Amino acid sequence: MDIVKKVTAGRHSFNEVPEFGTGDTVEVHVKVKEGEKERIQKFKGTVIKTQGTGTAHSFTVRKMASGVGVERTFPFASPNVAQVDLLARGKIRQSRLYYLRELRGKKARITSELVTPASSKKSK
Repeated sequence: MDIVKKVTAGRHSFNEVPEFGTGDTVEVHVKVKEGEKERIQKFKGTVIKTQGTGTAHSFTVRKMASGVGVERTFPFASPNVAQVDLLARGKIRQSRLYYLRELRGKKARITSELVTPASSKKSK
């Protein structure tokens, strides 16, 4: 087990991301390459799960776009994730929010409290 930690320790340095968990609303800034140009694309939604540890640590964000649910999974150690902003902390009791896939409109809301930018700068 120590060998795995030694090998993965030097792989990727984690991006400065705030501490967040399932149920929180986040905005992920993703680097998108189009031809020779590179730009930043924002993906704003609710974290429905986090999984893994170390360099395999990832989180899944869900949002509604034109009435269609869109889910994207982002690794914490990805060079394509430029920044993660914590917008609101959700008050939930489950670790996986798969039940949100079936809900629409106001039923899909999560009770949350807004976060100030100063309090969301804690890094993992």
